[in-house]
Formats: sequence, C-alpha cells, structure tokens
Amino acid sequence: MTPEKTRRVATAVGFLSGVLACLDALRDARILWPPDAVWEALRNPQRVELGGGIALMVVTLALTIGRNWFAGPS
Repeated sequence: MTPEKTRRVATAVGFLSGVLACLDALRDARILWPPDAVWEALRNPQRVELGGGIALMVVTLALTIGRNWFAGPS
C-alpha cells in the first residue's frame, strides 16, 4: 500500500474505534439527552470509555485537518 492509503486507513480505523467506544459506553443508557443527564447515569468506567472515545475522535479529526491544512494544495 502507498503511504497515503496507509494513512487514510489508519485515520478511518482511529475514528471508527472512537465511535465504537462511545457506542459501547452508551449501550445501557436509558436516556440520551441532555448530555449532563447522560453523564450522571453512567458509571465511572463508562465515563472513562465515553471520554476516551470522544478524545480519540477529536484527535483523529484534528490530525487530519492539520495534515491537510499544512500540506497545501495537491
């Protein structure tokens, strides 16, 4: 695989891992809105998993945006 394709696969896997971690943390949640009520309903390990999933998605998006921003026109 080319380096560009490898980078895209890694980005997709990272983002999807974050989404799946968030869904796993929320699988037993009875309420999904407002966010503070969801947070209160979660146990501590679920909070860590939800926070980690969100962080993984944000970091992946930030790295992708930064890479594209500084790469310039193709």
